[in-house]
Amino acid sequence: MNGPHILAFPEAEVPPDLKAQVAALQEEAWPSSIAAPQGPIHDAALEPRSLLLIRDGTVLATLDILSKAITHRGRSYLARGLSTVVTGRAHRHRGHGRALVTAAHGAIAASGADLAIFTCDRPLRGFYESAGWQWLTGTVLLGGTPAEPLPSDVLGKVAMGDFFSARAKESAGDFTGALIDLYPGTIDKLW
Repeated sequence: MNGPHILAFPEAEVPPDLKAQVAALQEEAWPSSIAAPQGPIHDAALEPRSLLLIRDGTVLATLDILSKAITHRGRSYLARGLSTVVTGRAHRHRGHGRALVTAAHGAIAASGADLAIFTCDRPLRGFYESAGWQWLTGTVLLGGTPAEPLPSDVLGKVAMGDFFSARAKESAGDFTGALIDLYPGTIDKLW
């Protein structure tokens, strides 16, 4: 038996057998609340990249990294964030999710992104902090579209992130207690 390893693909290029397993894990976590497996899970403009933690051909955990240029306080940044993070029920509490989320942190740091920012359910804050992410205290992400904004705090979400480029590190304080225009679109709504 081989140990778990991580595979990365553009979302559209995940092999069909693995894509079916990912769809099953997502359905297990969010029954019929995301796009059907044959439809897009993410807006292609967000350049979704899937990370899969696999052992012996079985997907144990998966997540997607989304990308978007954002403007905050008059400065433009290349932002990336996590979406659809899930570990199969049968594989939870074994460190698989943390390993994958930690690997995603490293991948985003090495990708040339200025920063990473995303939301999670309030009870998961400690989990993400243990994988290297920072809680952005009081920060609200505006999802959806400019015409139909969706504030993350209305959903009980907290903002997580990290800063990678020198200019993002210099401006990190601007992202705490802030309202950030993310506007990922009508498919993703929020990440």
